[in-house]
Amino acid sequence: MRQVDSPKTPSLLAAHMTAAEIYESVTNGGATDFAELVTVLNRNKPWCLIGGLAVNCYVEPVYTVDVDLVVVAANLEQIGRELEAAGFRLSSELNVQFTTDARYQDFLAGATECQVLGLAVPVASLQEIVRGKVWAWQDKERRSTKRKKDKLGLMRIAEAHPKLRGLIPAEIVKQL
Repeated sequence: MRQVDSPKTPSLLAAHMTAAEIYESVTNGGATDFAELVTVLNRNKPWCLIGGLAVNCYVEPVYTVDVDLVVVAANLEQIGRELEAAGFRLSSELNVQFTTDARYQDFLAGATECQVLGLAVPVASLQEIVRGKVWAWQDKERRSTKRKKDKLGLMRIAEAHPKLRGLIPAEIVKQL
C-alpha cells in the first residue's frame, strides 16, 4: 500500500519541508515574521540572537516559538517603530523578546553569523549564550517553566560541548 502525504502524516510531510517551512506552518506565519524582523534589525545593527533559536545553532535543535535577542539599547525605540510600521502585532505565534538587561550588551561584539530558518543572522557566541542562560536560570523572579527551559538548554549544551561544563552550574551538570 502506498502512503500519501496528508495533514495526518506530518512526519512524511516534514521530511520534504525546510526548517523555515515547518516553522512557518507551526507558528502560523512565524518564519515570514522572523524574516521581516531580521530585515528591520539589519537596518538597526548591531543585534544578535541569544535564546533558544541561538542554542539551536550549537546543538541539536528543538522547537521554539521564542525569538530572544539583544540590540543596542539606544536603537530599541526606532526598532519598535519600524516593527509597528511593518505590521508587527499579534499576527503570528512568533514571540519576539528584546532584553533590556544591560549585561547582554557585551554579547553584540562576539556575535557570529549562523543560518537560522534559512537566513544568515548574528548569533551570540556559545560562551555568551551559556552566561545568559545561567543568568536566566538563576533569576528567582522568572517563571518556573522558563527556568526549566533555561536549565534544559544548559544541559543540551553541556552534553554537546563538554569543554564548557565549567561555565555551567555543577547542580545542572551533575544531572547529565
